[in-house]
Amino acid sequence: MAKSKSEFICSECGYTSPKWMGSCPSCSSWGTFEERSKEKSTDSKHKAKIEGIDSDVKPKKLSEVDDRQRDRLKSGIGELDRVLGGGFLKGSYTLLGGEPGVGKSTLTLQIAKANEDMKILYCAGEESGGQIKQRAQRLGVQSDNLLIFNETQIDKLIDVAQKEEPDLLIVDSIQTVYRTELSSMPGSIQQVKECAALLQQLAKKRDVTTMVIGHVTKEGDIAGPRVLEHMVDTVLQFEGDKQYTYRLLRSLKNRFGAAQEVGVFEMRSEGLTEVSNPSELFISDKTSGVSGNAITCTMEGTRPLLIEVQALVTPSSYGTPQRTANGFDRNRLALLLAVLEKRAGYSFSQHDVYINVAGGFRLSDPAGDLAVILALVSSLKDDAIAQGKVFIGEVGLGGELRSVPHLDQRVKESKKLGFKDVVVPYQKGNQGDSYIIQTIKKALG
Repeated sequence: MAKSKSEFICSECGYTSPKWMGSCPSCSSWGTFEERSKEKSTDSKHKAKIEGIDSDVKPKKLSEVDDRQRDRLKSGIGELDRVLGGGFLKGSYTLLGGEPGVGKSTLTLQIAKANEDMKILYCAGEESGGQIKQRAQRLGVQSDNLLIFNETQIDKLIDVAQKEEPDLLIVDSIQTVYRTELSSMPGSIQQVKECAALLQQLAKKRDVTTMVIGHVTKEGDIAGPRVLEHMVDTVLQFEGDKQYTYRLLRSLKNRFGAAQEVGVFEMRSEGLTEVSNPSELFISDKTSGVSGNAITCTMEGTRPLLIEVQALVTPSSYGTPQRTANGFDRNRLALLLAVLEKRAGYSFSQHDVYINVAGGFRLSDPAGDLAVILALVSSLKDDAIAQGKVFIGEVGLGGELRSVPHLDQRVKESKKLGFKDVVVPYQKGNQGDSYIIQTIKKALG
């Protein structure tokens, strides 16, 4: 029986199958298998190799390796440099992902405006040169060191990068570049792997600081093989609700700085602008005296942020009460409601419960549990919480309040913004109870 000359590959995870399958057994995606011809195994030449780069490198002793700290390449955008750990490190490899229209291309183009001395090679695969110039004029970019190169063939891109020797190479996007030796379409698993490996060699062996933009799937993950995120030094995720103008730039991985660091931007007609005090964005001054509002302080990387939690508890009109959470984990909400009913005696079984985190922010820090608890009870009793209070603490299943890390930074940030009363769990050595029932009584009476 003749062997098949084709195989089927899942476009989501790269799983290979000799026949077409409706559902991928690896990632459970439906209708993602694509047929392609098998690569010849007799070809001993590795594809992902840049011509001209000497591969005969001898191993060195650890004592012989150059460990001198290199100067950071400042982008000129304070929030971006903060997330990167102080700026771009020479020869670093950065991946920037985010939903369509969130501002990825805008941010990379604004680097040329913020630092006009930086030589940038902008390789655009999704826009023409005229479109980029129009957007640059709208953003006020006038740097002569910004070079636009409309090419998606990876070999030509690398050749130009080696000749120009830019301070920063930007590839927009990794899903549009391709290599002619491969028969698959741009954006496929094989193309992304090959092109990412070539760009990695360019960054590490030529010391070309490289930043690539990546598309995301409908679940919000970066499209393509997972190995792409392992190849790069830094993975940045641009987050933002389309209903709001605020954008969060988060570092999911950073070999040269702190992970989970966050930078805050606001999208305006002139582009992305930095937000120096993001806590003021998520706290409203129009909800004073209204029940169901509580303030907490969450940590995003090393940055403390004050967040307003809003709750609405109303009698249910249906047999099954509603549980709706916007910006908060719904399963966590169910857990906190169970703790309130079991440990504090507040019944929500005949009420609809709605939780909203103001400003489109997503609260995932357990330190916000206490604020959610207080907001729920405040709305249930229709009793407003006094102004000037911040609630910080994790709620356990026994109704106890657990301490959270970076408590001193949270308290300092709260007092910096004028909140004089910060409610926190009792620390070791202090006397008193640390349970939600006592805290609720003190806050609401």
